[in-house]
This record gives sequence, structure tokens and C-alpha cells, in this order.
Amino acid sequence: MTWIVAAAIVAALVVSLGNVAALAADEPAAGAAAADNQDATAQESAGLFEIIFSGGWTGFLIILVLLGLSLTAAGLAIEHLLSIRKEVIMPPRLANDVQAQLLAARVDKAEELCRQQPSFLAFVLQAGIAEVDGGWTAVEKAMEDAAAEQAARLFRKVEYLSVIGNIAPMIGLLGTVTGMIFAFQEVANTQGAARAPQLATGIYQALVTTVGGLLVAIPSLAAFAVFRNRVDQLVAEGSYMAQHVFLPLKRRRTARKSSAAPAGGVPPSTAAAPPPGTTAPPPQQ
Repeated sequence: MTWIVAAAIVAALVVSLGNVAALAADEPAAGAAAADNQDATAQESAGLFEIIFSGGWTGFLIILVLLGLSLTAAGLAIEHLLSIRKEVIMPPRLANDVQAQLLAARVDKAEELCRQQPSFLAFVLQAGIAEVDGGWTAVEKAMEDAAAEQAARLFRKVEYLSVIGNIAPMIGLLGTVTGMIFAFQEVANTQGAARAPQLATGIYQALVTTVGGLLVAIPSLAAFAVFRNRVDQLVAEGSYMAQHVFLPLKRRRTARKSSAAPAGGVPPSTAAAPPPGTTAPPPQQ
């Protein structure tokens, strides 16, 4: 996230310029101190830019890749905040409206309501409505399959944050290894005459990319964990709500089957009849 570093640098420059202007307005004697302070701040800022972009084209490309990953992760997080919400996954009033239409035996109207509000709940309900003539077992199986499919789609959606969180440290480590190679190449070129300060400079320049990779990875993995748990919660709530929509219909059909069954066990029509052409034996006296 080099934009954070850039913002900090701009803020530091603004503060330093304000201090310089105030000191210059006080006394002429303070002018030299203000100039020295400004020079020191400029040197520090230049040193920070030099550290960030000191890896040559290789380091610059790695910083650009990390910047692109950070912007992508931020865009995905904002999109998930807007789309993975209870109002989007389970539109208000949809469950009650579909249940009322099913109880009124208006299946076509219930399907139309689901098509008008595409969402996780609408997809699950539409799958159950399609199997409403096949009995409760078929409805339940269809809703379970639809819920699993939609849950997998939501999980694939948030999985990109995990991918970014795992790739960013590797890219930062690549920059670190590249910087270390350049540092020891300098030692080899000088035939071991490089001093400790020269080695330290190459090492801390190489570690900048690792810091950048961690700055991208930590928020990405944290956001992935939050959205994954959110998806789990909403999928469970949506599946329960879909089951609740069909519950009165299930009870009504169960009651109809119970009332249609005879009260006295085996119906009379199932009694054994004598074979054709024979007469039933007379009752015993």
C-alpha cells in the first residue's frame, strides 16, 4: 500500500512547510534554523523515496504489483460490503409473500415473485416450488441442492481475498530475495571489500517489499475471514427461512393424507374375494 506511504510523506511535507513559514516570520535570526530544518525534512523524504524505489526496475515492478493487489483487495472488500448483506441475500417480505401465494394454490404467482427479486432466498424457493407436485421429499432435496449451489457461489466470490492475502507476501518475499541477491552481488564485485554499512543498506532496501506484501496480506486475510463467517451465517438463515416457507404446505398435505386414510385399518375393498366361477362356502353353524 504505497499510497499510505505517499499520504504520510505529503502530510509530513505540509507540516514542515508550515513550521518553516512560522519560524521565518518570527525573527531574522531564526531563518538559518528554519532552513536547516527544511533541509533535514527534505533529506528524510528523499531518503524514504529512495528506499522505496531503490530496487531498480525489479523493485519498482514489484511495488506496482503490490499496489495493484492492494487496490483490488480494497475494491473487493467494498463490493462485498454492498452485496453480502441480509437485505440482499434475503429480500424483505419475499418469504411471507411466497408463502401466502403457495397457501392460496397460486404457484405461478409465487414463481413470479421469486423471479422479480433475484437473490439467494429467491433461488432456493424457486427450486422448491418447481418440485412442489412431487411431495415434500422432492421439495426438500431441491432446496438443499439449490442452497449448496448458491453457498458455493458466494464462497467463490470471497475466495479472491484469500488468494490476494496469500500471494502478496510471496511477491514481497520475491522482492526481498532479489534485493539480497543484488546486495551480495555487490560484495562479489568488490571482492569482499564491501563494508557493513553497504551491506545494511542493501538489506533494508530489500526488506521494503516484504513490508509492502504484509501490508497488503494482513487486511486481505482479515476481510476474507469476516466475509466468510458472514456468508456462513446468511446461508444458514436463508436455508432455515426457505424451509419455514414450505412448512404450512407440508402440514396441510400431511393432514389431508391422515384424513383420507380409513379409521378401521384395512379397507373393505381389500378383503379376499372368491375366485371366479366358485361360490363362497356357507357359514358354519
